[in-house]
Amino acid sequence: MAEYKVDRKIDIRGEVCPYTFVKSKLAIEDLKSGQILEVIVDHAPATENVPRSLGSEGHKVLEVVKIDEHEWRIVIQKA
Repeated sequence: MAEYKVDRKIDIRGEVCPYTFVKSKLAIEDLKSGQILEVIVDHAPATENVPRSLGSEGHKVLEVVKIDEHEWRIVIQKA
C-alpha cells in the first residue's frame, strides 16, 4: 500500500451508493488541484462507482485497496 500526503480524509462507512459518490464529490470540491482525498468505505459497489465517477470527472484515482474484510481505502488526486 503506497503512502500519500492526504489532504483530506472522509470516513463514509455505513453509506451506500449513490451517497458514497455524492459525499466523495462534495469532499473533493473543497480541495485545490493536486491535493489528495482519502475515502474509507464499507459498501463494496462504492469501490467501483466512486473511482469510476470521480475519474470520469478528470480526477486521478491513485489506489483502491481492501484494508480488511469489509472496508476499502480509495485515494484520489484532484484534477
